[in-house]
Amino acid sequence: MRNRIFAVLAIAVLAGGGLAYGTYNLMQNQPTKTVNAPTQPVVIAAADLSLGAELRKEDLQVANYPAGQAPDGAFMRVSDIVGRGLIAPIVKNEPVLKAKLASKEAGSGLPPVIPEGMRAVSVRVNEVIGVAGYVLPGTRVDVITTQSPTNQQTDTTSKVILSNVQVVTAGTRMEQDQDKNKPVQVTVVTLLVYPEQAERLALASNEGKIQLALRNPLDVSAPETPGVRPAMLLGMQKTAPVHASRPVAGARRTSPGPVTQDAPSVAPMPTVEIIRGDKRSAEVIR
Repeated sequence: MRNRIFAVLAIAVLAGGGLAYGTYNLMQNQPTKTVNAPTQPVVIAAADLSLGAELRKEDLQVANYPAGQAPDGAFMRVSDIVGRGLIAPIVKNEPVLKAKLASKEAGSGLPPVIPEGMRAVSVRVNEVIGVAGYVLPGTRVDVITTQSPTNQQTDTTSKVILSNVQVVTAGTRMEQDQDKNKPVQVTVVTLLVYPEQAERLALASNEGKIQLALRNPLDVSAPETPGVRPAMLLGMQKTAPVHASRPVAGARRTSPGPVTQDAPSVAPMPTVEIIRGDKRSAEVIR
């Protein structure tokens, strides 16, 4: 009986193994079917391209994307975009989109990077004015001017004239290094400003001295400051002097009203709340 069971098991194992081996060989000998999905050409960057760069033929290549999956604004031919400038950096293998290119007439470099309605103004800096080389492209600064409107030493005033101004170039650089914490020593910094700000910056540079104050890019506040004079700096003057306005002809003079002061607030006395059944009372502790 036992030999019969072993014989049946052996036959079952051999039959199963033979069937599995035959099925495996059958699957291996079947021809492989390839399905060619429809594709479309898309122009991509062959290397990392910086802001303001002019596209060359060797900077671009064509990749096949599934049909209908190409990004909006992509190009199909390299010849369509050769010679155009970049208004945003592009990394390797990234599709070149219309939104990141300057117009054909704008060219390359800094001009097409300037937004409409704004101007790029360069100012001369040194190691101190440039915050020890940490004023890099993409950072934001405040501009402080120091000058005397009357050429009198006592009237010399330092005041913030521009707040939250973007730096577009440091020297001839339009982008930071890969190591963003590395300072770059430059002698010229280009700021992105509006026309009226450009006028103030030009006047401050010609009539006095300017200083750049590096700020946190997440801080978008622009506080109004009265400026500081030497007397205020030494504690001899508490507040900035207020210049009296000239009286207008025919205007009626009015006397200033009485000056009132708020009464000093008195701290409340400590109290204890007492509950007797459904009645509550407060007792002052003296």
